[in-house]
Amino acid sequence: MTDPKHPAYNAFKYIGRHRRAVEHRRFVTGQGHYAADVALPGLLHVAIVASPYASARIVSIDTSTALSMPGVHDVLTGEELTAQIEPMLPGVDAAKVARYPLAKGVVRYAGEWVVAVAAETRALAEDAAEMVMIEYEQTPHVIDTEGAMAEDAPRVHPDHGPNVIWQRKFTWGPVDEHFAGAKHQINYRARWARSSTVPIETFVATCLWSDATQILDVWASIQMPKYPDLLAKCLRIPGNSVRVHFDVDVGGSYGVKRGLKHSILVAYLAKKLGRPVRFLEDRLENMRGGDMQGPDRIFDVSLAFDGDGTIRSMRMRAVDDIGAYSGRSPLQLGKPVGAIVGPYRIASVEYDAYSVMTNKTPQEAVRGFGQAPTNYAIETGIDKVARFLGMDRIALRRKNLIGKDEFPYLIPSGTRYDSGDYETVLDKSLSAAPFNAIEQQRDALRAQGMLAGIGISTCLEPSGGNSAFEPLFNAKNETTTWMDSCLVRIDLNGAVTALMGTSTSGQAHETLVSTVVGEILQKDPDTVRVLHADSLNALPSNSPVGSRMAIMLGGAAAGAAKILKSKLLTIAAHNLGVNEDALTYEDGNVFIQDEPARRLEWDALVEIAHRKYHRMPTGMEPGLQEKFCWEVPTGGQLPTEDGRVQMYPCHSFECHVVLASIDPDTGKTTLHRYVVGHDCGVMISPDVVHGMTYGGVAHGLGAALLEKFAYSDEGQLLSGTFMDYLLPSSAEVPSITIVDHCTPSPLTVFGQKGSGEAGYLGSPAAIASALNDALSTIDTSIDELPMTPQAIWRVLRKASFSTKETT
Repeated sequence: MTDPKHPAYNAFKYIGRHRRAVEHRRFVTGQGHYAADVALPGLLHVAIVASPYASARIVSIDTSTALSMPGVHDVLTGEELTAQIEPMLPGVDAAKVARYPLAKGVVRYAGEWVVAVAAETRALAEDAAEMVMIEYEQTPHVIDTEGAMAEDAPRVHPDHGPNVIWQRKFTWGPVDEHFAGAKHQINYRARWARSSTVPIETFVATCLWSDATQILDVWASIQMPKYPDLLAKCLRIPGNSVRVHFDVDVGGSYGVKRGLKHSILVAYLAKKLGRPVRFLEDRLENMRGGDMQGPDRIFDVSLAFDGDGTIRSMRMRAVDDIGAYSGRSPLQLGKPVGAIVGPYRIASVEYDAYSVMTNKTPQEAVRGFGQAPTNYAIETGIDKVARFLGMDRIALRRKNLIGKDEFPYLIPSGTRYDSGDYETVLDKSLSAAPFNAIEQQRDALRAQGMLAGIGISTCLEPSGGNSAFEPLFNAKNETTTWMDSCLVRIDLNGAVTALMGTSTSGQAHETLVSTVVGEILQKDPDTVRVLHADSLNALPSNSPVGSRMAIMLGGAAAGAAKILKSKLLTIAAHNLGVNEDALTYEDGNVFIQDEPARRLEWDALVEIAHRKYHRMPTGMEPGLQEKFCWEVPTGGQLPTEDGRVQMYPCHSFECHVVLASIDPDTGKTTLHRYVVGHDCGVMISPDVVHGMTYGGVAHGLGAALLEKFAYSDEGQLLSGTFMDYLLPSSAEVPSITIVDHCTPSPLTVFGQKGSGEAGYLGSPAAIASALNDALSTIDTSIDELPMTPQAIWRVLRKASFSTKETT
């Protein structure tokens, strides 16, 4: 281990030190345990028959041939399934937008599941699926987001009415007054195209129903709050009849592994057939019908500012295309409320948010939960203001960044930023580049005939996963807690075990919990075993979403360990005949501060607690096992009538500096230098944080330059394979320099903030900034992501023709 550099770490023995992640051993040795590895005797496999149309009425379904094929056990239609289950919740107050795993009567997007076949093998199920005869009658559809908002647009859900499923205009502060008083204003449009995370592992669910115990066992690659509860509700069975095995490794998620419809379908078939059933998506099923696509958002923004660069107010209209059904996707317009001004001192905001349905694959939660598109829209405006004023982009940011002495800082939407030192992170990032060197490199690239530019972004990462957006978007939903919990026990031999009630999808929760528990109990984290409970044995958890687990699971683990530590001190005080404040706790041993020889070692304390009740304080329970359930710091409140709310407790900060070039002949982009300064408070596991940050930058690179779920006018997905949906490879991802800074949060146990969305929340904005800086040399720009070679080539040709016409 190496000593941490920041003085905030001096109080810790294990936190902040470099340590190999606990999980790495089994992954590196090929001993991971994934949902697809669960091989149960008599396992049946599912294949799907999907709609070929964006919108159609189902006239008839003939399953007879498929059902008669060898090895086929069932051919399930939506007519049967919907009669036996409850619909999935729409997330907002829209009861008539009913969503089921299989379509009934109509289909609303190309790729929607219509029939499920269960057979002895996946191959047999696919063969039988091809023999299901379905007659459709095509009906009008709508693909264009803004077109769907028109009064005469085809209705995706006629019973619901208009395609706008949710809309609200928030006004925080004297927006009109600030616009009227500002010397300048600019208006612009920014477009974030639909993309996702596309993890290596597609979604898989395996279910087994026992008539004897009346328990449904579920193994799924899941990352979803309240998954067992929602599954039970939809299946119309008691919550204690569902046992989700959270000890299954998840092969990547980044928010998209919701899989509720998959699980309902598989669970129903398992219960009906009395056999274990698995559905493992193939890649096309995942990308076209797996409900894993992300935000698809249009921003219209106005900024009011003075001649010296002071930004006074912002109006933002955000229109998000959620596809054909609503889950939690409308709420992705909610997270940005908690950082709606970014890291800037903007005094008033009007936020007009629309969630719109179209005949596309439904959206689901994607890393950042809508914050990355909003960061991109804000940062685009900051660069535009700088160009309008002829002002340096860095100087403009410095002028408007919230100062380190202004925290806690209340933004117009009602959230208080907990802590930060944004300008220092900016300075450290520029120094690490170093900025003068990349300016020289930019100029050299330009001299070689390349279009080259430098990009900057300074963005926030709200963290701590609050529930505040739920009542904000649906007044009938009065959820005000998103607690998390942990159980810690010390056995008779003195070994420490911790139990958590959630799955993990790459965030190294075992490392997190063992480090935290080891820190509190002062025991080597490598000796602390961490287990995933199943949902019938688990404590409350809201899963790893919203960059929350370092804060929430870490806080819960610390809370449970602190109770045990206190109990050990009480036992020691009782046996040594002194008050607790006379004692020192060190490495699990307790001694009298003024008489170090009078002490009780760890093993002796443990033995008293487990075996020597006569030496226990009166009324104390024997044994050493405690749990702690922690509420989100600053949580527990409903929004005000005007929509002010403490959205997230903690706010990490990141600054990106990028040097990029464009080949003017091909439009190809190259990233030559990449630096990201990151402040997530105290890092419990620096290596884990750095890994998340590096991966997040790569993820953001894909969103900025390559990745897009494109649709034809007929509603067909045009990018359903990796031939068309392009992911960044090692050739595109540059070497990344990560610069750490630490402003501890005053709200958390160790000063930690969230980091799971790090890198991704600022990299698209920074890369776009760099490319537009390059394009500014020929007086053009692109305000739509992804900035693909084709998109760049088109603007280059247009600029070239304009130059020729002028000449």
